[in-house]
Amino acid sequence: MSKNIILTGGIFFLLGFLLLHPAESLSCARAGMTLWLNTLIPTLLPFIILTGMLTHTGHIRKFLLPFESFFRIFPGVSIWGGYVFILGMLCGYPLGAKLASDLYESQKISKKEALYLTTFCNNPSPAFIITYLGKSCLKDAVPVGMIFTGIFLSNLICMLFFRYPVYKNTIILALPPMHKNTSHGTIHIQSIPDPPNSTAQISSHENVLDHSIMNGFETITRLGGYILLFSVLAGCIRYYEPFPPFFQYLILGFTEITTGLSLISSSGLSDTTRIILSIAATASGGLCILAQTRSVLHHDLSILPYFISKCICALLTAGILYCLISYL
Repeated sequence: MSKNIILTGGIFFLLGFLLLHPAESLSCARAGMTLWLNTLIPTLLPFIILTGMLTHTGHIRKFLLPFESFFRIFPGVSIWGGYVFILGMLCGYPLGAKLASDLYESQKISKKEALYLTTFCNNPSPAFIITYLGKSCLKDAVPVGMIFTGIFLSNLICMLFFRYPVYKNTIILALPPMHKNTSHGTIHIQSIPDPPNSTAQISSHENVLDHSIMNGFETITRLGGYILLFSVLAGCIRYYEPFPPFFQYLILGFTEITTGLSLISSSGLSDTTRIILSIAATASGGLCILAQTRSVLHHDLSILPYFISKCICALLTAGILYCLISYL
């Protein structure tokens, strides 16, 4: 009931902003749609289509088979989980979470593995960090290597936290269903095997390419809707300025990171504050990415592990960057 009241109040608040301030709301909506059209579609849509095709064909497992031992030892996942691990690090929000959800839905990984993967495989892309965050927003004020160190070191710590204290070092292996080995205190939980002829069923009813393209456009359209709404919300916060400057930029940065980072970069905050706030917001993804991630997750998968992991990452990134800036 309380969630519905908050949601209804937020809807009426945004509707009021749209009606009372049409010029400002149009500018915000246009900025969000420009971001979606010029950045999100050309950078993310090809990855969504191609990774969808790889998932349906199933051949990616053969290519990653030589790295099976590495995936089980380091991140503690199956081969399919290693596929999510690699692409989640390279392709940007929210592809890591979508891949984990798609593989769970196609019964290639277990629910526990999918939830575990969302805690460290949904990240900003290196291209976004280098070009937009490092060059456009921070103007090369901090070496890009330091940015990567802060974000990915905090992500590594977060992964270890969920692997050991939370999931008790559960190792996910390709064993028969419901097989458990409790020797040495370790439980081996298998990823559910591929359903028989699952790829053949897709091929016989619908071309894999057509299926992947339609799925890609459905996903990218949904993400565009979230960017539009959160861009309007960020514009509303900017217009009314209900908080002191630092807290206003803090909220803007953690609402929609692309718009928020641009505003933080042109703010009157100190250089150190701008750097730490910008990189911490990027590591968290913000509320817009949180909503996008929830939209691409299977309904069986909870958003809570992802949300907790991003809160931890943001705090750790801020602490690591503060130490690096202060002592290097």
